[in-house]
Amino acid sequence: MKKLLSFALTILLLAGCSEDNRYLRDALKAAGENRTELEAVLKHYRTVDNDPQKLEAAKYLIANMPAHYSYRDTAAINSYYRKALEILGTGPSPDWQRDTLRQISDCYYWELSEDTISDVKVITADYLIYNIDHTFRQWRTRPWAQHLTYEQFRDWILPYKVTELQSFDAWRDILSSYYSDSLSKVPPTDYERNTIYGAIEIVRNEIQYKQYAIGHRVIWEDRSGIPLRSAATWTRMTFGSCMEYVIMGTAVFRSFAMPAAVDMVPIWGRNSAGHCWYTFLDDCGREQVTINSLIMPAGQQFYPYERIPKVWRSSYTINRDLVEYCNRAKYVYPFDLCRVDVTERYNLTSDLEIETNPETVKGLKDKKYVYIAMAVNSFGPEWFVLDYGKLKKRKACFKNMGRNMLYIVLGFDGEDLIPISHPFILHKDGKVEYVGDEESPQTVSRDLRRKYYESYNVVDMRRRILGGKFQCSDRPDFKDAVTLYTIETTDIPHLIELNAARPYRYWRYFTPNGSWGSISELSFHDANGYKLFGRGIANPEAGQDAIDRAYDGNLLSNFEINQPDDNWVGMDMSKPTEIRYASVSPRSDDNDICPGDEYELLYFDGEDWNSLGYQVAKGNSLHYDDVPLNTLLWLRDYTRGNNERPFIVRKNGEIEWW
Repeated sequence: MKKLLSFALTILLLAGCSEDNRYLRDALKAAGENRTELEAVLKHYRTVDNDPQKLEAAKYLIANMPAHYSYRDTAAINSYYRKALEILGTGPSPDWQRDTLRQISDCYYWELSEDTISDVKVITADYLIYNIDHTFRQWRTRPWAQHLTYEQFRDWILPYKVTELQSFDAWRDILSSYYSDSLSKVPPTDYERNTIYGAIEIVRNEIQYKQYAIGHRVIWEDRSGIPLRSAATWTRMTFGSCMEYVIMGTAVFRSFAMPAAVDMVPIWGRNSAGHCWYTFLDDCGREQVTINSLIMPAGQQFYPYERIPKVWRSSYTINRDLVEYCNRAKYVYPFDLCRVDVTERYNLTSDLEIETNPETVKGLKDKKYVYIAMAVNSFGPEWFVLDYGKLKKRKACFKNMGRNMLYIVLGFDGEDLIPISHPFILHKDGKVEYVGDEESPQTVSRDLRRKYYESYNVVDMRRRILGGKFQCSDRPDFKDAVTLYTIETTDIPHLIELNAARPYRYWRYFTPNGSWGSISELSFHDANGYKLFGRGIANPEAGQDAIDRAYDGNLLSNFEINQPDDNWVGMDMSKPTEIRYASVSPRSDDNDICPGDEYELLYFDGEDWNSLGYQVAKGNSLHYDDVPLNTLLWLRDYTRGNNERPFIVRKNGEIEWW
């Protein structure tokens, strides 16, 4: 038995070596005229510097190099970076620098991103040897890195670039020199300094200190300009997305031989945004996760309230399964060829076998590969592809999918990706529930108050109106105030009937103690519902700006005071006035139904979205009849906002957001 196991292991090792050699041969062939540069690297580590590990590292880098790329026009990108260095740190603000660079890149360098070339065709022997020697020297001498295995070193430190389109510059020397001040001041015998966690924290704090000294602005929108991908621009970077700051930080850490990698979720489970962060190996080989680019230290719980469908790690190693997919699929989705699926490190996952529509599958042009997607809002509901899978006996098979999520399966019909399954929920326990698979679902009448799920913050802000009071008075100090209405539920009508016995001059909303004010809008109305206007008033601690925000028509601006109790805001009508109704809007995310906005309720029939009718909101809710139960629904707002999510109305009347 032992001989059989030994023989099998030998066969596997030989197969692995043979495969690695094939990838190396393929890369050398793909290099074309640049093959001599790559062969010079291999020769160098066989003869000049006869180091088997360095030779192995060189083979690894070359074998996986065809998937990595750079700008073809190095003169143009270097010209752009010189202009960027002139602008970064100057002008009135990081926003101005961002906008200026975006304008320059869009006007003069717009062709750069469309003209790239594989690294295997342009990298020089000197550059590759420099990187290999630098990383090995750091690995073998840095106290926090010496315990790492070769495989850990290879995957987390060795690659000559952290991201695509990164310049072929001496980034390891530049970054490790620029950010070494704090580390150099810590005694070599210091315990913290000699751990990966401690060393990374020392360097991270220095990055933060130097970034804030020149300006620091995390932007959430896509700046659409040319990204900063050189060591010199990284040290001067004053703005960037989470992705850009994480890439920069990971490059800094790797320049010190600190094992770091970039992880990212392409899209959260219940919104249309994604996120990225850096992960590193601690001294015990455990992966330590950060949650917010370079701002927060590692070790905090990773977004425990977020739903995570997929997490990808940016790797240097080519994903050979993806290569096979690209070669065989009749429709090729632009997946990153060097991604690694690490979802199970962040969320409970399941391997799925999903029932598909037999008639739809018959019409597919590609009956081998299918796609799993989630709903996103892009000027209406769309399906965002997360991963590919295989079609086996009419079942769509996918691996490592995050639970507590709503998905759908798509297939290629020759022109587009189309739904080939019902939407389905992968529940926390791993069970699959198909949505909208009934031929004649029950229908109900339903009032809708939102187009997007309520986050914890929204729920908390809404609760701050509980106990709020509408009062009237003949005195500006409200010493004879008459309470007309006390809010006892967050489910308040748009127009609250006050029923005052007679006209009064002064009217107010008295906020509950502990609420800090916390309303976004206030208005008073006559018996016909028409809005009445007077002079805004409030307690003495409230400034005019706070008063104005209660009447500016903007649901994202708020009347809020720097004291928790005894706050109020109202109107002096200049004379006794009969007021029949009042309206108050709690602080919110502006995803409640808004009077005057145009809405449309959609339902998904398994193939497409269909309308249940348009409405212009007259109050803070919409009423719809014939709403199908257990069917995927979507409420469009054609007037404002981008936040919209699919939802289901259950048989008990509850709305379930996805």
